[in-house]
Amino acid sequence: MQNVTSQPHIAATGVHDGGAWRGALALALVTLVGFGFAYSVAATLLAGAAFPAQAGGSLIHDGERVVGSALVAQPFSDARYFQPRPSAAKYDPMSAAGSNQARSNPDLVKRLDETRAAIARRDGIDPAQVPSDLLTQSGSGLDPDISPAAAALQVRRVAAARGLAEARVAALLRQHVQPRQYGVFGQPRVNVLQLNLALDRLR
Repeated sequence: MQNVTSQPHIAATGVHDGGAWRGALALALVTLVGFGFAYSVAATLLAGAAFPAQAGGSLIHDGERVVGSALVAQPFSDARYFQPRPSAAKYDPMSAAGSNQARSNPDLVKRLDETRAAIARRDGIDPAQVPSDLLTQSGSGLDPDISPAAAALQVRRVAAARGLAEARVAALLRQHVQPRQYGVFGQPRVNVLQLNLALDRLR
């Protein structure tokens, strides 16, 4: 009598699993709509409600006129104004960049020496007194702030150009020194645009 071995029945699995496709599409839809759209809209609305000035670009107004942003440096060439840091981007927000030159680069050394000498002549000080932030360019080229020391050495020139007492300009400068953020982060700083606008209001 021949033994018959029963063979297990193997069910063929369909190549197209509708359930797996539906799950993948649902996940993609949730990711795209939920995180790509809904989250972005909610975060934008929340930021605008909680921090309207910052969300709008930290714009600075002179009356009804927008004159700039507290986050972006502007060039000032007139002797009656405080000068900002140098900018490798020529103060163009669309070209924000640093010089990307190493300390050993002879072109950088030459530029620093020339800038130091020019500032010393402009403000009537010894070249050794020029702070580093008036010589170096920030990483973005748009740093709106300078150190209190960099602003203080410009007081005499600004006061003379405007026909004001140095003590009055120095007092205005002290009012615009911003402390460390939360008392911990960063260094004391002066926003050049805000200080220059306050100078123009001294009439």
